[in-house]
Amino acid sequence: MERTYEYDDPTPIGARARELSGREFVQELIDRDVQVPVAATNNFRLVEVGEGHCVFETEAAPYLYNPIGTVHGGWYAAVLDAPLGVALDSTLPAGVGYTTLELKVNFVRAVRPEDGTLRCEGRLIHRGRTTAVTEATMKDARGRLFAHATCTCLIIDRRPKAVSGSPGQEE
Repeated sequence: MERTYEYDDPTPIGARARELSGREFVQELIDRDVQVPVAATNNFRLVEVGEGHCVFETEAAPYLYNPIGTVHGGWYAAVLDAPLGVALDSTLPAGVGYTTLELKVNFVRAVRPEDGTLRCEGRLIHRGRTTAVTEATMKDARGRLFAHATCTCLIIDRRPKAVSGSPGQEE
């Protein structure tokens, strides 16, 4: 068996992420149908974003199987990590990023290709100055839960800091 797929160059995608607010950036990904490498590799796509909320869609396929013939647990984690992060990113200003500190996934039901399109919804639970907590669910069209995940993210502020007492600045 063979699988071929395409994705966009990640370098300009990352550069654009640093130029825009998180919400503007992820909306642009949707509007331009950007093929993010991890999403193309794992067969998921961002379809909706709001303030502190997002939706991804995915379908399982045999290339995601582990040696015992079921979808590999790492796939659930990779897919759910996306809405967990984007739910936070959609609230961040330009120059502020994030990274996953901790990820917990509860596997509730095995995913099979015949389950069709799965909806993965992410939601911001709490955002502080340096950390945030998000949650995500993976459900089918009938609303059956396949997995639930929570995440703690580190907020990384890369904006230039004003230095008090610098030459030319009034206090």
